[in-house]
Amino acid sequence: MAVGISGLALLLLLAQLPAVAILLSRLLQAPRRYPPLQPLQPVPDWLGKVSVIVPTLNEAARIAPCLSGLGQQSYELREVIVVDSRSTDGTPALVEAAQKRDPRFRVITDDPLPPDWVGRPWALHTGFLHSSPQSEWILGIDADTQPQPGLIASLIATAEQQNYDLVSLSPQFILKDLGEFWLQPALLITLVYRFGATGSDAESAERVMANGQCFLCRRSLLVKLSGYSSARKSFCDDVTLARNAAQMGAKVGFLDGAKLLKVRMYEGALETWREWGRSLDLKDAASASQKWGDLAFLMAVQGLPLLLTLVSLGCLGLGFVTLPVQLLLGLNLSLLLIRLALCWAIAPSYDFGQAKASWSFWLSPLADPLAVYRIWLSSSRRPTQWRGRNYAFIKG
Repeated sequence: MAVGISGLALLLLLAQLPAVAILLSRLLQAPRRYPPLQPLQPVPDWLGKVSVIVPTLNEAARIAPCLSGLGQQSYELREVIVVDSRSTDGTPALVEAAQKRDPRFRVITDDPLPPDWVGRPWALHTGFLHSSPQSEWILGIDADTQPQPGLIASLIATAEQQNYDLVSLSPQFILKDLGEFWLQPALLITLVYRFGATGSDAESAERVMANGQCFLCRRSLLVKLSGYSSARKSFCDDVTLARNAAQMGAKVGFLDGAKLLKVRMYEGALETWREWGRSLDLKDAASASQKWGDLAFLMAVQGLPLLLTLVSLGCLGLGFVTLPVQLLLGLNLSLLLIRLALCWAIAPSYDFGQAKASWSFWLSPLADPLAVYRIWLSSSRRPTQWRGRNYAFIKG
């Protein structure tokens, strides 16, 4: 039996080691990443440079902080176009009230959803077509975000200084309940493991990451991309569009915006599991080989380490003290230590001020196997419904 256990341990080591090497190569880029963005004040040359588009569908309960935050932006913001998809909860009325205080706001209703479009890119495309041609930049902002003062000025300064054609930001997440703080960081780490820290250079166009919650793009680039049409069928239209832009030669950045943007994405762990989990595999922006390769990679470095650590300790406790078992234990203990260190590294991405049980954040490594299982579930199927809409063009 000892020979069989040693052989199995050796096979697991050989399967994990290449994945660990890839993980380390990504994480070791973090010291060289672009630093987190800071709030800035605009300069006169930026007058009216940016049109903001906010897609909405029944966002009355959470859009107020977004409207307030956008209203605090300075003269670099030309207009805020809220594209509403026939909300029934009074969302347009809230925008109209904001317009009375700030004429930069206006609300429009998008046309009925075409049969081969997903709702969000359709609303963004509609807003782009209705935006002022004098705006050099188009900024997509989600209704559940809370823009902080100096957000847009900082985005423009960074994009122009670094010659970005497209730049999006990771936010600071607002979590409140024990279950959220336990599950959400484990889901977030799946992105860090696959794409490295925000601000790191992408390995290739196929590895570009983006976040549609805050997505700044040159108007000229959007014209070349025919607006959002190349991402019309994608449930992760932000990543799809960013990768399409990178393939055209555009310079794309995904940067740390925790000091500029907050977001309360979902109410509770169950909604986080259901809504965010079903798009985290990014299958709409990736080939089948990349999707399943990423899943195997996550299994090796995030899904299995806790289990293999416990199994290795059990084998040693039963007297199977062999070199492969010892090496397997050492490797997986190292992966667990890396994961614990990442808790400290991603802590600034969370607003702990509104939390009821933030201590569960430090237990999020225990949710890693569940997070990888969620990625597997999402990889195995495509959603046919999203935000109350059915999509007939999706076949399984």
